[in-house]
Amino acid sequence: MGAPQLPFVFEEQVTLAADFSVGETPIGKRNIVPITGGTFEGPGIRGKIMPGGWDWQLTHPSGCFDLHADYMIQTDDGVIIHVINQGMICPNSSGKHDALFTSPAFEAPKGKYDWLNGGVYVGTVDGMKIDGKPAVRIRFFKAYADQPSPGH
Repeated sequence: MGAPQLPFVFEEQVTLAADFSVGETPIGKRNIVPITGGTFEGPGIRGKIMPGGWDWQLTHPSGCFDLHADYMIQTDDGVIIHVINQGMICPNSSGKHDALFTSPAFEAPKGKYDWLNGGVYVGTVDGMKIDGKPAVRIRFFKAYADQPSPGH
């Protein structure tokens, strides 16, 4: 099997409400960010982020940061897809955080978008503003393996 490749699947622009702190827990400081909407688009897929999802964040005493987002997206032709997106970022040796990568999973109903089910995905997360309000841009890529070259 060849080296993994990561073709682009789609990009989300997710709007967020103000976050609120749950406080210190035995495993770190818990924060919750409501997901209020947004849009997504990629080759052969586009639609909106449905309001009502959540990003459950945890900052560990070590400085590592976990996110666990659970929400639904709806394609422009009415199909609802469940998204769970998880990631962790820890400070490097200089105390700064590098890029945040995530491990998303999708649950699409059988049919046109069931190609999202299964597989291994990688997401990138960047903070942004939409109309002056907090938001994130998430780009999703799906891993696949190159076909071995002839003779291997």
